[in-house]
Amino acid sequence: MIDKIVKRDGRVVPFNKEKITFAVLQAAVAVGGRDREVAEGIADQVLELLESRRVPGDPDRPEVDSYPTVEEVQDTVEKVLIEEGHARTAKAYIVYRYEHALKRQGRESLTYSKDNIPYKKLWETLSWAVDTDCYSLERIRNYVEQGRFPHLIEHSEAFYRGEITNAQRTLASRLDDVRVVIVSGPSSSGKTTTTIKLSEQLSAEGKRFVPINVDHYFFDLETHPQDPSGDYDFETPQALDMELLNEHLSDMLAGKSVDIPFYNFKTGKREGVSETVSLGPDDIILIDSLHGFFEPMTESVPVEQKFKLYIETLAQVKDDNGRFIRWADVRMLRRMVRDMQFRNYVPRQTLRHWYLVRRSELRYIIARLQTADVIVNSFMPSELPLMKRRLGTVLPDLVGELEGDLEKSDALDRGTRVMELFSMLPDVDGEDLLPGDSLLREFLGGSVYTY
Repeated sequence: MIDKIVKRDGRVVPFNKEKITFAVLQAAVAVGGRDREVAEGIADQVLELLESRRVPGDPDRPEVDSYPTVEEVQDTVEKVLIEEGHARTAKAYIVYRYEHALKRQGRESLTYSKDNIPYKKLWETLSWAVDTDCYSLERIRNYVEQGRFPHLIEHSEAFYRGEITNAQRTLASRLDDVRVVIVSGPSSSGKTTTTIKLSEQLSAEGKRFVPINVDHYFFDLETHPQDPSGDYDFETPQALDMELLNEHLSDMLAGKSVDIPFYNFKTGKREGVSETVSLGPDDIILIDSLHGFFEPMTESVPVEQKFKLYIETLAQVKDDNGRFIRWADVRMLRRMVRDMQFRNYVPRQTLRHWYLVRRSELRYIIARLQTADVIVNSFMPSELPLMKRRLGTVLPDLVGELEGDLEKSDALDRGTRVMELFSMLPDVDGEDLLPGDSLLREFLGGSVYTY
C-alpha cells in the first residue's frame, strides 16, 4: 500500500487517503452532492490506480521514485471522477485545484474577489479616520498615551451609529415593496448587532422583522465534509438545506404558516420544530446569514421584494510600516474572543479553522457584494487595543505551536501577522468604557442585547 507522497517542494510526507475523500466530498457538496460513501469509493479507486502504476525505485536512490506526487494524485482524482460520471463534481474539484495553484504563485484569483468595496465607501471611511485623527496605529497609540482613549471610543461609536442611520434611511425609501431583508457579511462583521439596531429604528416606521434563523436549516452533521483533523466545514452555503428554506420563504410570502426546523448543534441533527411563524401585513422577513447574497438561497423571492445589506470591517488604518491593516484579521480577532467567551472554543481552534472561513467568504460572500443595496462599516478603531488585551498573551504560544507544522502554514501566517500588529498597539483596560449597546459587546460580552 502507498504510505508516502511527494510534495511539490520535493519533501516526502505520510500519505493520507482521507484527504482525497475530503477534497472529493467538498467538491461534491459545492454542486449539491452529500454522499460520503461515494467520495470514499472514489478515493479507493484513486488509490487502486496509483498502486497499479507504482514502479520499483532506482537502486541508486531511495524508494522515493515509486511514491506518487501531489500532482499525480490530483490528476488521478480528476480522471476517476470523470470516468465514473461525476462531471460536475470534477469541474468543482478542478476549480478548487486551480485556485490553490494561483495562491501558491502569489497571483490574483480569477473567481475570488479580495474586497469588491466601492471606492466611494473607502474614501468616506478614510476621510473620517483623518478627521478624527485615528488613521494609523501611531495615532491610536497617541489616544491611549495621552489619556484620550474614552474619546476614541466615543468617536468610534458615533461613526457606527451614523452607518446604521444611513442604512435605515435607505431601507425606509423602499418599504412599500420590500418583503425580505437580507443582512449579510463575512464572519464576525457584526451582523447580529446591526440587525438588532436596524430593527429598533424600523419599528418607528410601523414595521416588524420576523427573523428566520438560517442555522436551523443545516443538513445533519454526518453529511458535512470533514477534513483529516476532524474539522467540519460549516462555512459553505451548501451546508444548508436551501430547497426547504426556499419552500418556507415562498409559503410565508403567500400568507401561510411554516414550521421552522430545529437544529441541535450538540447532536448535529435537525430534530423537530423550533417554532411556527407567519407574516402579518406589516411584517418583513429577516435573514441574517453569511450567505444571504448567494442567489440559490432566496431564489423563490422576487428580486424587487429583497433588500440586501452588507456589513464589513472596512478599516482604513495603517500600521507603522505604512501598510493598511487587514479587515479579515480584525474579524478573526473578534471571532477568537467571541468563541472563547460564548462557544467554549480555544483560540487555537478558531485560528486553525479560519482558512475555511476565509475561503468561503471570498467565494460566496464578497464576490456578490455588488448586489448590496447598502454597505455598513462596522470597524471601530477603539477595538484594536481591547483585542490586544484579550489575546496578546495567548498568541505567542499559539504561533509557537504552529511553527514547523507545514499543514497549518495559513494559520501560522495569520498568527504571526497579528502578533506584529499587537506589537504596535498599546495595552489598555477600557472595556468598562464601552456602552452596553456597543457592537463590540457582541464579541466581548456584557451587552444589553441577547444574542
